[in-house]
Amino acid sequence: MPSETLWEIATAEVEKRGSNGSEGNGVETGEKSVFFIGSKNGGKTTIILRCLDRDEPPKPTLALEYTYGRRAKGHNIPKDIAHFWELGGGTSLLDLISIPITSDTLRTFSIVLVLDLSKPNDLWPTMENLLQATKLHVDKVMMKLGKKNAKAVSEMRQKIWSNMQKDHPDRELIDPFPIPLVIIGSKYDIFQDFDSEKRKVICKTLRFVAHYYGASLMFTSKSEALLLKIRGVINQLAFGIDKSKSTCVDQNKPLFVTAGLDSLSQIGSPPVPDNDIGKLHAHSPMELWKKVYEKLFPPKSINTLKDVRDPARDPQYAESEVDEMRIQKDQELEQYKRSSSKSWKQIELDS
Repeated sequence: MPSETLWEIATAEVEKRGSNGSEGNGVETGEKSVFFIGSKNGGKTTIILRCLDRDEPPKPTLALEYTYGRRAKGHNIPKDIAHFWELGGGTSLLDLISIPITSDTLRTFSIVLVLDLSKPNDLWPTMENLLQATKLHVDKVMMKLGKKNAKAVSEMRQKIWSNMQKDHPDRELIDPFPIPLVIIGSKYDIFQDFDSEKRKVICKTLRFVAHYYGASLMFTSKSEALLLKIRGVINQLAFGIDKSKSTCVDQNKPLFVTAGLDSLSQIGSPPVPDNDIGKLHAHSPMELWKKVYEKLFPPKSINTLKDVRDPARDPQYAESEVDEMRIQKDQELEQYKRSSSKSWKQIELDS
């Protein structure tokens, strides 16, 4: 009998949790899920491997991948389990977002959005498309869960708002993401060599977006010190370890801002001349920041942003023998279609 694949094990684990009465009273279990989404080749796999202390070279993520980690809590106490999901392909595989986020996993689910700082023109559309698609699905799942367990949904909403102090001046001006969100800017080692004005716009924009969504924000690179800080943040999501309270908002250093500790007054207004801001027609603060950002970093065309939808045709996965067989099968399929079409036409004529 063949051994189970990692995907089959993950699917069975999700189904098992669902059948074990996970609709209970909303109390958290020792299992949490962290879903990494973001820029293609942005460093998501590297971060996951570092968090799990796995010394192995990262491989390109094909579609949706799963792994897990364990952490001992004490003697004779069951280990905490963290489920790590990673979406490959940047924004080209948005449909797969719905697979790991279910009504059974939602209450212990977190999102980590990794954005490639070295590609500022792709940054906003990547962020916008992924967050919109994720939020749309999470809202649907929360609505479904609310019909069965309204208390659990209420507790989730209260928990999201708990990151911000009740007397915070921005409470009425933000719209927290429905589940915990961390935004990571990767490849800081390249970003730090950007022009000062460009770094200022990117830093202020990401601080605004993170603050608006009630998210934590931090920059990282291959630096061991930065990776250790990121590891601490991911461990907090995955295992409930104490959250860091440190903050760095200096654009000349790697940003590190914990959710709820920033403010609109500290971030300031969008970096655009006062006489130009009135010319930007926007219906919301988020739209205004988008227009300002895209004025300096115009997005590439949709065609260049979207990756190949069929991974089998992606050049990075090229294998000559497999590709030759694929071409042969495609030709056989086309021949079959043509012969089938002729057969149906003949049948119609005979009838």
